[in-house]
Amino acid sequence: MSSEGSPDGGADRAADPVARFRRWLAEAVASEVNDPEAMTVATVGRDGMPSARMVLLKGADAAGFVFYTNTESRKGIELDANPRAALVFHWKSLRRQVRVEGRVERVDDAEADAYFASRARGSQIGAWASDQSRPLDGRFALEKRVAREAARFGLGRIPRPPHWTGYRVVPRSIEFWTDKPFRLHERVLYTRETDGGPWREGRLFP
Repeated sequence: MSSEGSPDGGADRAADPVARFRRWLAEAVASEVNDPEAMTVATVGRDGMPSARMVLLKGADAAGFVFYTNTESRKGIELDANPRAALVFHWKSLRRQVRVEGRVERVDDAEADAYFASRARGSQIGAWASDQSRPLDGRFALEKRVAREAARFGLGRIPRPPHWTGYRVVPRSIEFWTDKPFRLHERVLYTRETDGGPWREGRLFP
């Protein structure tokens, strides 16, 4: 495939949009000051109200885009009720954006266990202590919970909480946006009709 006219100068034209994303992410890691893996996750509740928040990407490959959270949080509840999500990555230093849309599935227990074991001990304790998204009386109440969980586990191994796991967004569309002069931005959209199916490439007006 010719690289002429690619949205970022032709250097990394790819038939596989996930491979392209991984190259862009690697460049963001080298250029962004904070959290190049940060992404917006948008979900929809049973009432049709959308909600969005920032989380950290923990994996991106041919299977999809993975992040971890409390399954009893607002996003966990919404994803269980409506397993679809949209992601947005914005790298200001590169003047690039990537949008992803697709269905969502939970990662298997082995994958979740392995990632949880790699987390800092304080983050592991926090996963047990926090009733994410639910009302909190005050900061002291949270600190008491953290102290209680730290004492409960002592110096031993901390297992993954049953209410904490990973979600994988299996993409049906991935859009690459690159800033251009006069707001005539480059937008390249990859879509596919089935999970694992071939990608189609197209362009969008800015």
